[in-house]
Amino acid sequence: MKKILILVVLPVLIIVLGFLIYKSIQQPVEFEKQRKIRETICIERLKDIRTLQVAYKSRYNKFTSDMDSLIDFYNNGTITIIRQIGSFDDSVAVAQKRVFRDSIPIAVKDTLLKRAGFNVDSLAFIPFSGGEKMLMKAIIAKVSGVDVPLFEASAPYDLLLKGLERQLVVNLNSDRDIAGRYPGMKVGSIDAPNNNAGNWE
Repeated sequence: MKKILILVVLPVLIIVLGFLIYKSIQQPVEFEKQRKIRETICIERLKDIRTLQVAYKSRYNKFTSDMDSLIDFYNNGTITIIRQIGSFDDSVAVAQKRVFRDSIPIAVKDTLLKRAGFNVDSLAFIPFSGGEKMLMKAIIAKVSGVDVPLFEASAPYDLLLKGLERQLVVNLNSDRDIAGRYPGMKVGSIDAPNNNAGNWE
């Protein structure tokens, strides 16, 4: 009986324990790898939102908190490009009225985010979240007595890292809270002007 225990059960226990130790070491490594992949995709989406928000503000003098308005602006909106003919440094050309500026309206979708595979409808969703929407806010705040339009778009780790080891997500959120940083990916801020920077920059 002891021989069977030593020859059969003990090797099985060693293999199971070895596997559990390997898994416990690999789990954080795999989590970090998946986190970096998801963050990279989310950052690209947040940069696209920022690009459209800045264009929207140049058109309407404010940001929007509504993703549908932003998507509609991309599909149907226009931005104005100023074209200058001649140089105002050329006094002869100015005197002869050969220098002038012209405003040209151009469709947003013909100007911005023209890369292969770009899909404007995907901007509304947090990657890997199972269809959860990006969180977006826009306000006009008083900064030094001046009205300043501000916006933020964010993807909390609880949604962005959905499906990964829950305890590691909780630990990451806790680390971010302790450091006074947003627990997720975010661009812009409605709390203070930050030149629409992302929290990864």
